[in-house]
This record gives sequence, C-alpha cells and structure tokens, in this order.
Amino acid sequence: PPPGFCRQFSTQEQTPQICVVGSGPAGFYTAQHLLKHHTRAHVDIYEKQLVPFGLVRFGVAPDHPEVKNVINTFTQTARSDRCAFRGNVVVGRDVTVPELREAYHAVVLSYGAEDHQALGVPGEELPGVLSARAFVGWYNGLPENRELVPDLSCDTAVILGQGNVALDVARILLTPPEHLEKTDITAASLGVLRQSRVKTVWIVGRRGPLQVAFTIKELREMIQLPGTRPILDPVDFLGLQDKIKEVPRPRRRLTELLLRTATEKPGREEAARQASASRSWGLRFFRSPQQVLPSSDGQRTAGIRLAVTKLEGVGEAARAVPTGDVEDLPCGLVLSSLGYKSHPIDPSVPFDSKLGVIPNTEGRVVAVPGLYCSGWVKRGPTGVIGTTMNDSFLTGQALLQDLQGGLLPSGPRPGYTAIEALLSGRGVQPVSFSDWEKLDAEEVSRGQGAGKPREKLVDPQEMLWLLGR
Repeated sequence: PPPGFCRQFSTQEQTPQICVVGSGPAGFYTAQHLLKHHTRAHVDIYEKQLVPFGLVRFGVAPDHPEVKNVINTFTQTARSDRCAFRGNVVVGRDVTVPELREAYHAVVLSYGAEDHQALGVPGEELPGVLSARAFVGWYNGLPENRELVPDLSCDTAVILGQGNVALDVARILLTPPEHLEKTDITAASLGVLRQSRVKTVWIVGRRGPLQVAFTIKELREMIQLPGTRPILDPVDFLGLQDKIKEVPRPRRRLTELLLRTATEKPGREEAARQASASRSWGLRFFRSPQQVLPSSDGQRTAGIRLAVTKLEGVGEAARAVPTGDVEDLPCGLVLSSLGYKSHPIDPSVPFDSKLGVIPNTEGRVVAVPGLYCSGWVKRGPTGVIGTTMNDSFLTGQALLQDLQGGLLPSGPRPGYTAIEALLSGRGVQPVSFSDWEKLDAEEVSRGQGAGKPREKLVDPQEMLWLLGR
C-alpha cells in the first residue's frame, strides 16, 4: 500500500459531529472557531426562526447598519461545506437536547436571552406598557412581535432602564421618520412612527449618573439627534466633578459628557438648534418604578408612580434604596428596558434561574459531559458583539481541548442524518442556508425600489410560501 495508507486507518481519524443551538453571534462565532481550528469538524447550526443571525438582525438598531457587517463573516461560515444551517427547528420542542446529544459528539447551547426582565409592579398589564425588547423586535421585523402596533398617540413616553437598548428605543421614537426611510426598519413600523405624537421621552434609572449602563457612542448620538434637545437637571450632577477623578477612563469620559451637557451653556449654533427643536428627551435619576397609573376609566396607562431613591455604597456596586418619597410622572407609554433574560431550554439541562444562565465552567456545562454553552446564556445578557465573539471562541477552545483529550464519545456519530429522520417523522421542515439566501435576495429586491438595504419579510407563512413549502 502507498505510504501513509495504513497510518491513516490505524488512527481512526473521524469527523467530529458538532451541533450548535442558536444562530446569533454566539452560535456563529462558536461554529467559526470550531471549523477554523479543526480541519474535519462538521457543525450543524439549529435556529428556531426561519432566518439566521439572531440579534444582529432583530436587535441591532436600523440606523446602525455598520454593526450588521458581521453578517458577512457569518455568511462565509454558513457557506462552508462543513457547516449547515437548520432553521425553523425549535430545540426543546421539535427535538430534545438528549436527542441531539445522542446524535452528535458535542452540543453547544448558544440560544441567547429571548425574554425580558418583568417590572413586577401593579398596572404592568395595562395597555400602553410594553417591554423595550418587544418594541425593538417590532421595528426590526421579529415575526413574533409583528402584531404589536404600539399606540404612539400620547405626547410623553417613559423608558425604565438606562442601558443602550433604552437609548435605542428613545432614539427611534424621536428620530425624524425621514431619517429612517433608507434603513432596514420595517415598512409597517415606519408607518406607525410617521403618525407618532410623542414629543418627550424620559429615560429613568434607579441609580445616578455614575451608574448608567449605556455607552458614550449611544449617548453622543442622543445629544446630537436632529430636532431634539436634551433635558438634564444640573442638580443631579452636583459634586460629581470630584468623584470622577478615580473612575476608569471609559466611565470618566461618559460622565464628563453628561456633566458638560447638563451644566455648560450651549454655544450659539447649538442653542439655536435646541431652540428650534420640537422634541425632547431627558434622563431622570434616583427613581424606581412603583406602579403604573391607570386613566380614569381604567382602560389605559396615564402615568407612572416612581419611588425616589438614594444610593448606598459607591461606584458600580452602589445600591438604590427608597427614601419613602414618591413622584408621579404623567405619560401614555411605558417601555421597560430592565434587561434581557434567558430561559431554560430543556428539563435535561441545568439552569440557574436566579442568574438566568446555564451553570458552566469556561463554557463546559456543569455535570453534563459533551454539553457546552456560549454567549448570553453562558454569561448573562451583557456586553456587545465583540464580547460574545471572545466568549464563544473560549467555549470552542474548551470543546476542542476535550475532543483532543479523549473526553468526548469515541466512534462515529450520525449527526444530522439521525435528527433529520426524527424531524421528518414529526412533520418539521427545516430551512437551509440556501433557502435563506433566496429570502435574502427577495428582501433586498423589495427594498431597492424604496432605496432601502432590504425590506424585511416578517410573516413566516409568506416566507415558507416564497420557498415553495
């Protein structure tokens, strides 16, 4: 036999079959790492939506197109002949995690945080109270939020929470609609925003200016938003000048920008711009939601009662405690932006419901060999796409180490062949990446007429019809 022939057979070089659950940044970056660092690994990416990319498609704001460029990288990964996208498959319903673990050498859970932190106050169920998460899903074309149609006929909206999602929502509510026309915002939501009567948006936080969770880029965009002016109370910033000397640089720069905006008299040009502004936004600090106030007929939201708080402790660790005072803020719309939250996916997978994560050590799920996790379900819903990239690479690295160390099942595994049979028996029709590319082409062509990058398809039935299913 030719040299090397026997050696190849004796080492039993097999193809590791790996399954990734979720096709957002965590799933794609995990797959990318595995394919790059193992020349024979095969990766199947399962996704419950018909379309890939998770929060890059359904979370990133329409007016931040540059953030969506990672889709090009993910597309390269999905087109690899050792990678396959399996959309329209709900893991935990259409197929269980134990079934996946039996078919694959390893399973990585990267399904993110699809729920929102509830307010937990009376009146939360009133019309006019929405989660920021659902509102973002609505303007970004997430199928489950397409029926939302928020009532924007009031003049004041209150957003609870002071992270980047809160600023995204405020910015979309206040941006002149003609500035959104050339983005990939859905046609339906742009139509509703054109009719909006919202003039003032309050962004409310339990703690103070030193504890805001948004970043400087998002704050700068708010300050420069056309047709709007900021309302900041200089009293909230008293004594901050001395405190910021010892805080880390990013936090210091952010706080200095807040301070300048609150306390310095704007220059002539900026003053003129602010004077002509028809809309405004403001930050309210040291306020915690106590109750959503109903209108006199009890049929809708008329305001929110806020408990006044004070800080105990210092810096990032400071806690907000109620002082006993309350304040009522009239508004017709309340958007809660207190953070995203992960769900348990399958009874067989351990889950820490207090932290909202799968218990893990460096991405290895505790006490379940061959099961891994990456992204928000691994570390909680914080950080940007880059954070998730690094985190996913680390999970991929741990998996490959275990593979090399002989800790994963030896011998061949059927991979998708076994799962395909199960799904077909259950009447589930997966969507492939080339199916997505057909839908993608359709979206791009629908957007062309209006000068948009794409017009998103929001109806799963229409998508399946376009694919001839």
